[in-house]
Amino acid sequence: MIPLRDSQPSFTKPVVTTGIIIANALVFLFQLSLDPYTRNDFTFTFGAVPDRLWWPSVVTSMFLHGGWMHLIGNMLMLWVLGDNIEDILGHWKFLLFYLLCGIAACLTQVMVNPDSRVPMIGASGAIAGVMGAYLLKFPHAHIRTLVFLFVFVTVVEIPAGVLLVYWLALQFFSGFGSIVDSHANKGGTAWFAHIGGFLAGMALIKIFGTRDRYSWRRDIAW
Repeated sequence: MIPLRDSQPSFTKPVVTTGIIIANALVFLFQLSLDPYTRNDFTFTFGAVPDRLWWPSVVTSMFLHGGWMHLIGNMLMLWVLGDNIEDILGHWKFLLFYLLCGIAACLTQVMVNPDSRVPMIGASGAIAGVMGAYLLKFPHAHIRTLVFLFVFVTVVEIPAGVLLVYWLALQFFSGFGSIVDSHANKGGTAWFAHIGGFLAGMALIKIFGTRDRYSWRRDIAW
């Protein structure tokens, strides 16, 4: 399933969301410009490696990606949902919210698998935080989603609450099913980073609160 857009309008320009997307794209292009050996060294330096965690990498890791699909999938989800959370938080508060969600996501994965020597990279933990906040604030909005059904492709409108709860449940099942592989130091998806980021987003949106002039806003459906 690929999200295309949501039904919830935003009333301010998503300058921080756009800036984060541009930053991720520029870093990825820089990664591509490196030779394979240097790129690997760059990933191990600025990705978060639980076994020898360098604290600045907890932040830098969320701006690195492992491939075009990894980057595009993350940035598309951020574009669809991020503008609404930025809208109700305000620009600077949203930036802090995003970074804190990413940090919480990274540290959750480190706690689950502290001996891993595989670098964690990607913005998905921080974006999971945006998803958690969206679930609380706009559960009745709809997300227009591209769905692949065997050889057929269609677009359906899925309630945000249904889609996001389904996504979170998938992370739990996949995460617990991958514990054996993670302890074997195999690569793969950092499922528990997604869970940690999502839960952090739900908590932080409550702690941060929304801007007063938007406290009346309700999510809307098509």
